[in-house]
Amino acid sequence: MSHTPEDLFYTKEHEWVRFEGETARIGITDFAQSELGDIVFVELPEIGSEIRRGETFGTVESVKTVSDLYAPLTGKVITVNEALTDTPETVNEDPYSGGWMIVVQLSSDSREGLLTAVEYQALTAE
Repeated sequence: MSHTPEDLFYTKEHEWVRFEGETARIGITDFAQSELGDIVFVELPEIGSEIRRGETFGTVESVKTVSDLYAPLTGKVITVNEALTDTPETVNEDPYSGGWMIVVQLSSDSREGLLTAVEYQALTAE
């Protein structure tokens, strides 16, 4: 059973969002990392780039496959988790803390279309 923190929001594409005032921290869910298997490379956008809800903002490569990362909201990338360049396996070990991917300055505080933990658990239980 994958872990789904109650204080986060989720997408149907298996990203999580933690709202932090005017910014949001984004990563992939425990469910996603377990489905991908051992992660060997993470490609993230550059600081200052704009991401748009629903569009890809990077990729995660595992021993099994390469998966696109989809932006759960629109905003400007202000921080990138550089540690993942050297230790991408952190996403497997700790997807909600050390394995976060980017921090975005929000264009709007829109939670529209995001799932609660309960809704996401229902989605992944199918």
